[in-house]
Amino acid sequence: MTIQLMTDGGADLPKELTDLVDINVIPLYLNFKDEQYKSGVDLDIAGFYKKIEETKELPRSAAPSPNDFYEGYKQVNPSDPIIMVSLSKGLSSTYENAVAARNMLLEEEPNRKIEVINTRTASCGQAVLLAEAYRKIQENFSYEEVVDHLQNQVKHTTTLFVLKTLENLVLGGRLDKVKGTLAKTLNIKLLMKASEEGTIEVTEKVRGEKKSIRRFVEQIGEYARTFEDKILVMTHCNAGERAKAVLAEIKAKYKFKETYLTETGPLISTYGGEGALVISFFKD
Repeated sequence: MTIQLMTDGGADLPKELTDLVDINVIPLYLNFKDEQYKSGVDLDIAGFYKKIEETKELPRSAAPSPNDFYEGYKQVNPSDPIIMVSLSKGLSSTYENAVAARNMLLEEEPNRKIEVINTRTASCGQAVLLAEAYRKIQENFSYEEVVDHLQNQVKHTTTLFVLKTLENLVLGGRLDKVKGTLAKTLNIKLLMKASEEGTIEVTEKVRGEKKSIRRFVEQIGEYARTFEDKILVMTHCNAGERAKAVLAEIKAKYKFKETYLTETGPLISTYGGEGALVISFFKD
């Protein structure tokens, strides 16, 4: 039996993971005033930054339609069970559309097995869960055991963010311009996390770049004490050198089994802004 892993454009997947396992990705949409793009398909990350520079606007994101998921499921061999690792229900209608598509297909082909996981996270959080799914498949867990394990691991998935700039929050209408200007003047940096409900919440407002990074790294130890059997995935918004330096600090302080680094795709970059860092791992 081959279990087909799937996810959506909210996930940011390290090359080490995609080289190991076949993961089908259903892209989200990014809508600029003049055109709609499929994230990661019609618009790569370089094109995304170029488009923002040209238009001086941020795109609005839209979930894949139920039909997008339906077509994605249909391409999988009917005898292969599917695990769809979805962007948080608290952030997008992606999860509901993935479930609607599953129900549509099961009406036509009731013998198929399709499970949609509400990860309550995004970006590298989805990557951590996909890596865990692959690990359990390699350990010969049954389909049902992998699904149950992932549902449990969702509760342990910790996703932390640190923003370097608030410009994207202002441009995207998620932060008042006056407050954004004040925060910039005071050199305020936001530390954020994925909440238990799967939304994004601000955990701390810190003055200064160095202090924000120090707290970003310190927070890991507030969620976990043992690291030898855990992996950490970090993503960055157009800030490779910054990310490598922070990841080196993390590796020096916490002895994770493996760490992976990749760049955020256009969807997460829309909200994070240049310089943003995201990390995910399983808490104790």
